[in-house]
Amino acid sequence: MNAKKTKPCFITFEGGEGAGKTTLIRYLEEDLKQLDYEVVSTREPGGSSLGNTIRQWLLSHQQHEVIAPKAELLLFLAGRAQHLEELILPALAKGKIVLCDRFNDSTIAYQGFARGLGFEQVQQLCQFVSANVVPDLTFYLDIDPHIGLARTKQTTKENAKAGTVDRIEAEQMEFHQLVREGFFKLIKQNPSRYAVIDATLPVEVVLHQARAVIDRLLDKLS
Repeated sequence: MNAKKTKPCFITFEGGEGAGKTTLIRYLEEDLKQLDYEVVSTREPGGSSLGNTIRQWLLSHQQHEVIAPKAELLLFLAGRAQHLEELILPALAKGKIVLCDRFNDSTIAYQGFARGLGFEQVQQLCQFVSANVVPDLTFYLDIDPHIGLARTKQTTKENAKAGTVDRIEAEQMEFHQLVREGFFKLIKQNPSRYAVIDATLPVEVVLHQARAVIDRLLDKLS
């Protein structure tokens, strides 16, 4: 069976810890593939051998591992540069739908705003690294950090026991509240790109809302 034809479509998924991005992406990927769309699902850091190595460094569960904020920022950006060249851009060039768990918005909210490295400065660096590639649509799954972090402790982590937190999750609550504030600052800048969904709603409601938004986007692109 031939895949459905659509224009290249880049959809990103953003949110704080425990927002449910992974669950949403998995559902949407399966659903779109059943409708015969060509779909690539990926994540950041990741999407390449280099990106996966960087992911291990950045999300280490070894709490003694200290990475300076600027080093952290540059590692995220290095992984993104490779991710774009190796996976995202080739997939878009073939007219595929790319679903990406985190992209520039996370870097701006986490490192630029919450880490205090400069909202506008990090925004400019992200634009440079991504060659001004902008998602066609960004889902922001909004959740109170207290609720989100409680969720993360109930999930199984990569190469770690359940209940273990990674470097980012282990940050103080104030940091996670700043991340949320940073995301809303981004949404205020360009509201037309974002679909904000309450991540505390039942999973089936979140999925239904997200699918309705994607259907409208694909109708425009077809």
